[in-house]
Amino acid sequence: MNSILPRDTVLLASRLLLATLFVLMGWSKLTGFSGTISYMAATGAPLPTLSAIISVAVELGLGALLAFGALTGPIAILFALYTIATAFIGHHYWTFAGMERYDMWIHFYKNFRISGGFLALTIAGPGRFSIDALLNSTTRPAGS
Repeated sequence: MNSILPRDTVLLASRLLLATLFVLMGWSKLTGFSGTISYMAATGAPLPTLSAIISVAVELGLGALLAFGALTGPIAILFALYTIATAFIGHHYWTFAGMERYDMWIHFYKNFRISGGFLALTIAGPGRFSIDALLNSTTRPAGS
């Protein structure tokens, strides 16, 4: 790789930066669960209690797995889809006016940018500082 940045270190940083957002938000949703249900209802999320459970499981559980680099490709794809879906559920800017509309517009498209990072991570892989790499090296036959 012709880069001044070491590939595996950058991939680790990428995983941690992407995962941190979701782990922190998932933890917040878990510790304020009744507020999370209320928020889901206010945004029009289907089945607010189930939506809250799913969001905590995805953000906290899958976010932690992503940080450690476990099942990175499939989880990154799930996060890309989840992040786009949450843009439509939680940031429907077209229903607002003025500065609120602008704020929601920024958040809506921020989700698409985050999804792009997840798709790039899917293709690049987790790097060698990951559970995926550790498991791959222990399951690969010697000499391959």
